[in-house]
Amino acid sequence: MRDLVSMGLAWLLGLAALHRCERLPTPAEYALLAAVLAVLATLPWWRRRPRFALAAGAALLAFAQGALRAELRLAADLHPAWEGRDLVLVGRVDSLPIAVTGQGGVPGWRFEFEVESVGPTPQALAPEVPRRLMLLAYELPGRVAAVTAGERWRFTARLKRAHGLANPGGFDAELWLFEQGLRATGVVRAAERLQPAPWWSLDAARQRLRSAIRDHVADPGMAGVLAALSLGDQNAIGHADWALFRDTGVAHLLSVSGLHVTLFAWLAAALAGPLWRRSSRLCLRLPAPTAARWLGVAAALAYALFSGWGVPSQRTVLMLAAVAALRSLNLRWPWPLVLLAAAVVVTAADPWALMQPGFWLSFGAVGLLMAAGGEPAEGWRARLFGALRTQGIATVGLAPLSLICFAQLSVVGLLTNLAAIPLISFIVTPLALLGGFWPPLWTLAAVLMQGLMAWLRLLAAWPAAVWWLPAAPLAAQALALLGAALMVMRLPWRLRLAGLAMTLPLLWPAVPRPAAGEFELLAPDVGQGNAVVVRTAGHVLVFDAGPGYSPGADAGERVLLPLLRGLGVRRLDALVLSHRDGDHVGGAASLMRALPVAELRSSLEPAHPLLAGGGAAARCEAGQSWTWDGVRFELLHPTPAHYEAGLKSNDLSCVLRISAASGRRALLAGDLEAGEERALARREADLRADVLLVPHHGSKTSSSDELLAAVRPAVGIVQAGYRSRFGHPAPAVLARYQAAGIAIVSTPACGAWRWHSGQPPPAGLCERAREPRYWRDRRTPPSELPGPPADEAAPPEPELSF
Repeated sequence: MRDLVSMGLAWLLGLAALHRCERLPTPAEYALLAAVLAVLATLPWWRRRPRFALAAGAALLAFAQGALRAELRLAADLHPAWEGRDLVLVGRVDSLPIAVTGQGGVPGWRFEFEVESVGPTPQALAPEVPRRLMLLAYELPGRVAAVTAGERWRFTARLKRAHGLANPGGFDAELWLFEQGLRATGVVRAAERLQPAPWWSLDAARQRLRSAIRDHVADPGMAGVLAALSLGDQNAIGHADWALFRDTGVAHLLSVSGLHVTLFAWLAAALAGPLWRRSSRLCLRLPAPTAARWLGVAAALAYALFSGWGVPSQRTVLMLAAVAALRSLNLRWPWPLVLLAAAVVVTAADPWALMQPGFWLSFGAVGLLMAAGGEPAEGWRARLFGALRTQGIATVGLAPLSLICFAQLSVVGLLTNLAAIPLISFIVTPLALLGGFWPPLWTLAAVLMQGLMAWLRLLAAWPAAVWWLPAAPLAAQALALLGAALMVMRLPWRLRLAGLAMTLPLLWPAVPRPAAGEFELLAPDVGQGNAVVVRTAGHVLVFDAGPGYSPGADAGERVLLPLLRGLGVRRLDALVLSHRDGDHVGGAASLMRALPVAELRSSLEPAHPLLAGGGAAARCEAGQSWTWDGVRFELLHPTPAHYEAGLKSNDLSCVLRISAASGRRALLAGDLEAGEERALARREADLRADVLLVPHHGSKTSSSDELLAAVRPAVGIVQAGYRSRFGHPAPAVLARYQAAGIAIVSTPACGAWRWHSGQPPPAGLCERAREPRYWRDRRTPPSELPGPPADEAAPPEPELSF
């Protein structure tokens, strides 16, 4: 038994070690590791301790098979030569299309596409093009009008490699694409439907059911919830509803998760057992409990397949199958070993499950409930107390894990889940499934969900409904997880209190801040746009707020808020919006709704919606300055005369200079263009700065020789989109910086860039270098797209920041 435990733990540790690697091993390194293991196996000490040998073998096997599978997946990457070129792809829509909205309100769909051939006629698949892609198709003249799952299409698409934003505490889109086996993304430029989905296909059935729900349920929000519960279509839930579910701690119930699959298996087993016992012949062939158990697994598999075969569903089906197999073999293992065996089976099928929060939350919840134990309750009072105790154990025990995974904790989660768990799990979800046979049940389910939503909104309105905490060190996270387990187990109270004390480093982490007179500059990876966070010893300023990616999704919510909360920021002392362009103010509204802003400075016109809140707002004007904690902030542009002259938006950009006590400076120039750059260089006697936020993302119309000669920066920061359709930064501009001896840091290649004014600028650290992982793209993207010019009529592809 101990050998099995050591082998199971070693397997998980081997995979964990792989996922911390910057790169995958070379064949020579594989051979060296195998040789070391073979030599150790010949030592007498090693042979006398077979447990260590078995554990080492399990860890090596886990590491090697995971690395080889990762190699195969990475080998399918899009070759750089194919990026930005129009390719003719023939294949099948391999997922339920997700409705998206591009800039200008253009509707479209995002979907997975399985490529069958490349070229104008069917032929063998070119090895440079991955077999599975994520595509965007917009409803424009000459483009696709509608897309449904299971259809065969011929698309002319422009592809790029799997690349996402890289920010501290942000969503790792590249990991998500890697896990899904999607090794390229692209935008459809022309389309031709070749064949509709066969009526008998699973994809067609799921598409018909989703359409039926939308047609029958008048409320789009409730239709999205029912589609999520029955089909696993989480993207059908609106952005505002997801935020409500997340903040009230019930988001785990609004997807086809392990809880729903397990419940479906339990109900199927409960029905199959009595029916099986009615046949003596069947019972002689297979005992009723065993038959019910495997029929439950089969029902769970069918439900998981129909709901889209998502990763949580896959994980749960494998876990149920592993437990059923152990019971069928009459292996009465203790519960920790059963749980460990299930984890090994799950990670053997999906080595990357170990990096998903759902894996840890699922196994953590089951483990906590098993460890807490308790006798079966009799009587409604005892059962009610048992339900409350179970919910309390899950809430307390999983709180540290939730904080680690999501950096937030719903304080009202216990109250919301008391009503939401039984209602959604035992009533709404069955009604959503049965509604496919009798649609009026969908109406009843929608009414019940509307009542629950009213309850959730009431609790979410409480002042402290959500608790945000800054990121804690890894040691504090591990200590808090152990402490949470001690708190919910049946142990003496002194040990439980010790567990509570162990959670304190996670709940109150020490957040490092710059010393007095110094500042920290952080330029996050926001895609095509500008956003910079500046921290002093006691103040925080945000310069620009990044772009809006699509309606309901912007850099303020997706990038800046997670970053600021991870730094422990609860208010902004100043928000400076350089000018009105959407790639600079697109995230400002989300930022201002989520955090109090002491002062807003901008060059926005007085009627701009962002100024309608009535808060402390001031116009940027040259000559304004203030000092925080020994750090001086000065606005150098525009002057009152510029406003009176009615200059265009770019030339009205606020230009901010930040000066540390040590003399190091940073200059943030917005989208200032060459003419006003030259005027600024003539007007300011000393424009020198160590770090320059490259004006207008490196556009051909900016970064004049006069500005570079006046500023003389050591480092220029370019915030632009990956393979920007605008060609940012322009090659001529890059050559100008190179000729001046200025190092360029580009956020698509670097990720977020962090620099402390107490260090020379070259010591600034890139996020992709700070957290290198084998699935992350670390190539330097070309500055201009090869092939045909960008189609200005097509909405740009949203950044993968979801």
